[in-house]
Amino acid sequence: MKNDYYQTLDENFNEALNLIEKPMQHEELINLLKTGNIPQKQLAALRLEFLSNSDDAKILLNNLIGQDGKIREAVSLKIKEFISDDKYLKIFNSLDMNILSDYFLTAIIDINGNICRNILDTIIYMKFNKNFTNLFTEKLTKLINELLNKIEQFDYKDGKYKVNKEVFKLYWCLEAVYIYADLIPQEKLAKILAVTKDIDEYTIREKTAKILSNINNIPELEVLKSELSDDENYYVRRALKNS
Repeated sequence: MKNDYYQTLDENFNEALNLIEKPMQHEELINLLKTGNIPQKQLAALRLEFLSNSDDAKILLNNLIGQDGKIREAVSLKIKEFISDDKYLKIFNSLDMNILSDYFLTAIIDINGNICRNILDTIIYMKFNKNFTNLFTEKLTKLINELLNKIEQFDYKDGKYKVNKEVFKLYWCLEAVYIYADLIPQEKLAKILAVTKDIDEYTIREKTAKILSNINNIPELEVLKSELSDDENYYVRRALKNS
């Protein structure tokens, strides 16, 4: 069994090496993204130089979730690269926004933090698409509330691993809130931050403070700022000082 494992690693490495060195047409790369194995899809994503149309974008997007981590990370990096270019941003803006918002929301809570960061950098460019932002912020706030319910009901006697997974997801969701805070209804935002400011995990309070540092002259949120200004954790207090 062990020999088979190392043989598979060698085969994957050699295959990846061949793909790096082999000249390939755009259509070949797209086909590998549709039907290839792990190294083939990973290398195809990284070698993709352009998108011809929305079908290419859909094929790339379909590899963002539900694939091996190597594929997901390569695809998230390539999507970030493409979407920062106005020419390709138009292609992504032509896709089904309900599907796109689902995929991006799933990707920002990926177990791989590099993928989370890549897609957070990506959704900045989607801020000017009202259809996308309406769908994304609605789904984002719903997900946050679901996570908060789980965290509040968690029995720490059962072990911390379970709650840590939810805290990890909440951490990245709050990063998305920081980007989209001005587009989230004030009442929804205030309710979320009123809970997250009291969560034991200091990184969540720090993200809450970071969001609040960018918001001014809203009385309800100024109260939350005041409470966090006396937080026991230095990083939380420092995040507020950036306001």
